[in-house]
Amino acid sequence: MLNFDEQRFLRIQSGAVALRQRLDDVVVSCLEKGAENVFFLGTGGAAILMQPAAQLLQRRSRFPAFIDLPAELFITGSVNLTEKSIVVIPSLSGTTKESVALLAKAKEAGATVLSLVGHEETPLGKGGDHAFVNFAEDDTSCESFYLQSLFIALSIMRHRGEIENYDQIAGELERLPGLLLEVKRDYEDKAETFARVLAGSDYHIVTGAGNAWPEAFYYGMCILEEMQWIRTRPVHASDFFHGTLELVEKGVSVILFKGEDALRPLADRVQNFAPNYTDRLTVLDTADFALPGISQEVRGLVSPIVLATVLERISAHLEVMRNHPLTTRRYYKRVAY
Repeated sequence: MLNFDEQRFLRIQSGAVALRQRLDDVVVSCLEKGAENVFFLGTGGAAILMQPAAQLLQRRSRFPAFIDLPAELFITGSVNLTEKSIVVIPSLSGTTKESVALLAKAKEAGATVLSLVGHEETPLGKGGDHAFVNFAEDDTSCESFYLQSLFIALSIMRHRGEIENYDQIAGELERLPGLLLEVKRDYEDKAETFARVLAGSDYHIVTGAGNAWPEAFYYGMCILEEMQWIRTRPVHASDFFHGTLELVEKGVSVILFKGEDALRPLADRVQNFAPNYTDRLTVLDTADFALPGISQEVRGLVSPIVLATVLERISAHLEVMRNHPLTTRRYYKRVAY
């Protein structure tokens, strides 16, 4: 595979899976001590990656789950952020400015902070009550963060009696690193073709629904915009028909990400509409990928993880095709802001 270290990928995703038991232990401890809610408080891309786990709790658990922007919460505070809150702060670097500031706010409120970081010797790695360290880099962090946050959500549901087959789900998730590697291998020949679509336009409408939507938002903002300087319009599939559809015409690129959760019909609606008005609809559908031994229920849960692992292959070809390394920046962490 182009510019890809298979063993590094397996090591990082297996590292995320290996954190499951400790995450479960910490969640149990928090609940037994009277925790009343959970906040997922990442910044930028890391925040987006927390959305599927937060959404899972909001829709299938009565345990209050909040997702907010640390930069805003630092200024406004929240009446729900108390000593009975679990606060999850993901940051690959462990140094994200807004998240570090929010850490102090959470500690001041007496909340229990779980930091998900790639480096322990950092403000977030050292400052959280419980630091979960799994080294990763930009090309491997999505799957790792998705898995860790999913384990947290499932653990909360398990110990509240809101899920009956936790052990089965956990067992399937532990097989995922090797299966994701096979997905990458199988998709490699198609990745270049998809990359040509992205390289062929300086503007894309990027859309998805359910737990595929965060990956659509993430890829548009953090990869195409930040790392490739390609303009995008990320829009949720349910909002697509309340404004963005008026931008669709011949020659306009629409990129649709489809997952396998209950909200897939919202993506189907876009797929049925767009070809009537543009000749440039491109679909990336997790249902096209084999995941032997993974139940339909778990396939629905891991759709954003599968999308992330395939999109990494697309990005590897895209940066070569455009002679624009994914590490190139003009402003991000280069100038004062």
